[in-house]
Amino acid sequence: MLPTEHRLRRREDFATAVRRGRRAGRPLLVVHLRSGATDPHGSGESVPPARAGFVVSKAVGIAVVRNKVKRRLRHLVRDRLYRLPAGSLVVVRALPGAGDADHDQLARDLDAALERLLGGVPRGCNPPGAATGASCAAGPRNPGRDPGGSAQ
Repeated sequence: MLPTEHRLRRREDFATAVRRGRRAGRPLLVVHLRSGATDPHGSGESVPPARAGFVVSKAVGIAVVRNKVKRRLRHLVRDRLYRLPAGSLVVVRALPGAGDADHDQLARDLDAALERLLGGVPRGCNPPGAATGASCAAGPRNPGRDPGGSAQ
């Protein structure tokens, strides 16, 4: 069970995480992270803990399947709360394939999404099949000028 102080409950908090946070999509879930957000409902004296919320729609499956997915996601996020910056808002949205996935598949997708959001490898820098440790040494793809143009 996720402790009460680590749960997202207000609609505004979900909206803040989804609209103003960063997003990482995986085949089974999408993770929205608003890091270091201050709690507008808190007293302001201390930094609020990281809080997480879950969205599991009917597209995932029947009620029994949705509840199973929510329980698994709560357990997985609880074990990863220490990685999140204080004051973070996290929303984990399950995609339709999550109902058929096992615990390990959900864990892999959640870890990959959190790694990307918390400063891991940028998207496209380590393509599938590339050697581990490969980096993006080429720099940005769109430097803002014509690569074949003349410098005037």
